[in-house]
Amino acid sequence: MPIEDLVRDVQDYGDRRCIGEDPLATEVAGLSVAMRRRATDIYPVLYQPIFCLVLQGVKQTWLGDQAVDFGPQQSLVVGLDLPTHARVLKADASRPYIALALEVDMALVHELLTEIEPHGRAGQPSGAIGVAEADAEVVDAMGRLFRLTGKPDAAPVLSPLIRKEIHFWLLKARHGQILRQLAERDSHASRIALAARLIRRSYASSLSIEDLAGEAGMSVSAFHAHFKAVTGSTPLNYQKQLRLMEARRLIAAERLSVASAAFQVGYESASQFSREYSRYFGHSPRQDMGAGVLSVAG
Repeated sequence: MPIEDLVRDVQDYGDRRCIGEDPLATEVAGLSVAMRRRATDIYPVLYQPIFCLVLQGVKQTWLGDQAVDFGPQQSLVVGLDLPTHARVLKADASRPYIALALEVDMALVHELLTEIEPHGRAGQPSGAIGVAEADAEVVDAMGRLFRLTGKPDAAPVLSPLIRKEIHFWLLKARHGQILRQLAERDSHASRIALAARLIRRSYASSLSIEDLAGEAGMSVSAFHAHFKAVTGSTPLNYQKQLRLMEARRLIAAERLSVASAAFQVGYESASQFSREYSRYFGHSPRQDMGAGVLSVAG
């Protein structure tokens, strides 16, 4: 399928379903469509392991202080849960930002890697975000996966095969390096991913850097260095961003009071919470009350 036809079909799909600001899950498991009809201000986003193929428009995200731009026929790989910020740089009503996003299955990545590189080749961890021109094979496979949205009988049978093909090509791609490192047993990146999962699982609890470093099998100094290399953040700041994003969800979507949300995510002081919330989101928590805002990748 020519890329122009895929762009048209995905836009028609989004228009028919009145897609809003959040990505729209399709009938194919793990596949979603993102569309934005205007450029946006910077907004917080919590990426989960994901592969994003941009078809039209330009978007920007960050790994720490490093801005990462990705545009038409480029692909973005995020290898682990990552709280950060993003914005759409180029989009309008006639040519919206359009992207296809596929959840990355780390179990499948590990399975494939044992076939491709049975002996592994662990090295220094790369950042959790990678961007590159999309290979023709990946564009073709994503197009075939998207076309299954109109074939409900075929989708359950064929989509697992195409998803496996896409994961194979990602592992072969240069910017799939983070996936290879995460899947390698006992690599620095996989240890940092373990620590990140522990932080997310217990984000409301007090954080012991010494305990996390011990779980990762590293000294405290090495743990700090590798954690920042992968996530672009320190462990404490990573935890704080997770807390603030969850608090925003509680306030906006579940209509909790500011104080209740603050205490539920681990803050002992509501005033400190309000200060950090305002600094991170650019407005007070009360402005989000009942707004239905969710921190999602899109």
